[in-house]
Amino acid sequence: MAERENILEIKNLSFSFKTYGGEVKAVRDVSYNLKKGEILGIVGESGCGKSVTAQCIMRLNPEPPGFFEGGEILFKGKDVLKMNKKELKELRSKDIGFIFQDPMTSLNPTMRVGKQIEEVFNGHKDISKAEIHEKALNIMKLVGISDVEKRFRQYPHELSGGMKQRIMIAMALVSEPSMIICDEPTTSLDVTIEAQILDLLLDLRSKLGTSIIMITHDLGVIAKLCDRVVVMYGGKVVETGTCDEIFYETSHPYTSGLMHSIAGLETDKDTALKPIAGTPPDLFAPPKGCPFAARCDYAMEVCQKNPPEQTQLTEEHMTACWLQHPYAPKVDLRMARKETV
Repeated sequence: MAERENILEIKNLSFSFKTYGGEVKAVRDVSYNLKKGEILGIVGESGCGKSVTAQCIMRLNPEPPGFFEGGEILFKGKDVLKMNKKELKELRSKDIGFIFQDPMTSLNPTMRVGKQIEEVFNGHKDISKAEIHEKALNIMKLVGISDVEKRFRQYPHELSGGMKQRIMIAMALVSEPSMIICDEPTTSLDVTIEAQILDLLLDLRSKLGTSIIMITHDLGVIAKLCDRVVVMYGGKVVETGTCDEIFYETSHPYTSGLMHSIAGLETDKDTALKPIAGTPPDLFAPPKGCPFAARCDYAMEVCQKNPPEQTQLTEEHMTACWLQHPYAPKVDLRMARKETV
């Protein structure tokens, strides 16, 4: 089968924020790609740069205080950082959809939900009001909303959390984008509704061929949904690979730490989980070497002083860790946790 082409390529991206306390180096030399029809998971602790990187794709971070220090964001071969206002507006309204974390705060409480879906078409002169209304109803049906005429007229407070999130997904899909960014879309939902939303995203990918970036800290979501995974820490990418490679051929101590800190289906109730000791690095003054060195059980002197080289283990599997160097001690970080997947 022919390899799918990339719809998105992020190359050596660096993004910082100017604050009264100094510059926060939020994203540091990040590179990854998204293929057509693929679901890519971005995983890591809070503050690791997942959401900032994703918002850079649509230029949603405020500039200033934020600013790009370097890199490229190629969407369908065109650099987002060189787009003018008109091109950016089209990118945000037609090409890429964004589903935010909390539908409670993302929806306007004073507007009926149907009108909020229709608002996506503001400025589109080539479509009538009747066509806009019809498109809004059809997309509501597509995301599994029943009795759409009634829901169309309701306000957000009249809907459940799961229904609000379906409205957010409908708003992201109404312009038929080729790519959707989901920023922890199930965090505020209970597990039953979460499962329904994840199944919905898989169904939409199957029906529409939509490329999806799923940002999460939940490895269970990653295992259920994603084809490939990017692991971020301290504003950097520390490991990438297929879902199986990340779970079963783990090659970075941080990824291994994430795996050991969650319970699997067969974990005994008396078994103590092993959290990652310490705290994430200060991005006002990022460490010179590996960002994870201060918390790593296998850190060596070189880890403190020099950023690790990227090692390509397979076609898709890459890790940034000095343990991959030929002179490093041999450490087996591979996971055998099939019960979590």
